[in-house]
Amino acid sequence: MHDVDRAIDAVWRMESARLIAGLTRIVGDVGLAEDLAQDALVAALQQWPEAGVPDNPGAWLMAVGRRRAIDLLRRQALLAQKHDLIRRDLEVQQDVALAERDMAIDDDIGDDLLRLVFVACHPVLSKDARVALTLRLVGGLTTGEIARAFLVSEATVAQRIVRAKRTLAEARVPFEVPRGAELGPRLASVLEVIYLIFNEGYAATGGDDWTRPGLCEEALRLGRILAELAPREPEVHGLVALMEIQASRLRARVGPTGEPIRLHEQDRGRWDWLLIGRGLAALERAERLGGALGPYALQAAIAACHVRARTIDDTDWARIAGLYDALAQLAPSPVVEVNRAVAVGRAFGPAAGLDILDALRTEPSLQGYHLLPSVRGDLLAKLGRMEEAGVEFRRAAAMTGNGRERALLIERATAATQNA
Repeated sequence: MHDVDRAIDAVWRMESARLIAGLTRIVGDVGLAEDLAQDALVAALQQWPEAGVPDNPGAWLMAVGRRRAIDLLRRQALLAQKHDLIRRDLEVQQDVALAERDMAIDDDIGDDLLRLVFVACHPVLSKDARVALTLRLVGGLTTGEIARAFLVSEATVAQRIVRAKRTLAEARVPFEVPRGAELGPRLASVLEVIYLIFNEGYAATGGDDWTRPGLCEEALRLGRILAELAPREPEVHGLVALMEIQASRLRARVGPTGEPIRLHEQDRGRWDWLLIGRGLAALERAERLGGALGPYALQAAIAACHVRARTIDDTDWARIAGLYDALAQLAPSPVVEVNRAVAVGRAFGPAAGLDILDALRTEPSLQGYHLLPSVRGDLLAKLGRMEEAGVEFRRAAAMTGNGRERALLIERATAATQNA
């Protein structure tokens, strides 16, 4: 790849979200805005190798995209005149005037970017579509990169993105940040998408890699952008705090050959203390904004307990159990109960944790959840019930879609059976 090509690729990564956001404000259609942004990219590929990379490449791309958007609106005006000359002409000319004004006035790009985030994460879309569209429009990832990250075909990702843009257009989703009572549920959808991306990087659900740090980095980037755009929302800072602290352990979670390393076996000297500092600062910001901690801030507080402990035995497990109690009251779910069982087992003994898990064994939503038998196996092993623990580890190994995790669980099952 030539230097100019690398520069264009880097510029696109940094500027594509702002470019698409600004163009969406002009044309009112996120799919059309992406097409116009791609046109601007093609123009850069054609002109920059000879003319050189401009001093402000983002502004250059925006200028090209806006000119093409205005040309499109004018063509639409000519077409509309054939059908309804007066009414349509007035409407489209108003759009053109607004677009031309935008070229002269440097509008708040941050507002546009925030609007784009809310559009890409709109609840009218399926969860998979929200993730794909967010990574495409806001993250600037290619279809191939998204497909590789989530272990699906490019055709599947492309179809999700096309359908998502069509759904947004058909639903006439406005290019705006929701206000009042609508903000809470919509913000929750945005945070959910970002955390889904992070979690797939932190503990990959499929494939042979235990972690995918690139996805964690992308989720962190999106979270940090959102925190800058919505600084008064405590749960935004809570999510950023959670991701910063969790990401700090990524290097220590994987051994030399890619094998998983569990928390109690990790070299804490390999944790990233810069990320930990950033995470604790974000948690403090969430707490300073007042009110009861939300689900993400509570999980960040739990993660903070881990990084403040010098060893696994120094961990304040009673506080973690209490935080999980609060989380279970605020956002009850069977998965939270599984995690609460781990903390209770550490704080008050494995039998107490096992009691929580045994109450979940018939929970329909956990029948394919491999961490239920995995955690149960761990608690049974601590109680000396090795044969039962081996059975649970083998069940968990059969359920997981991750090759590295499967190998670890089989290894634990074998060790438990040998020590029975």
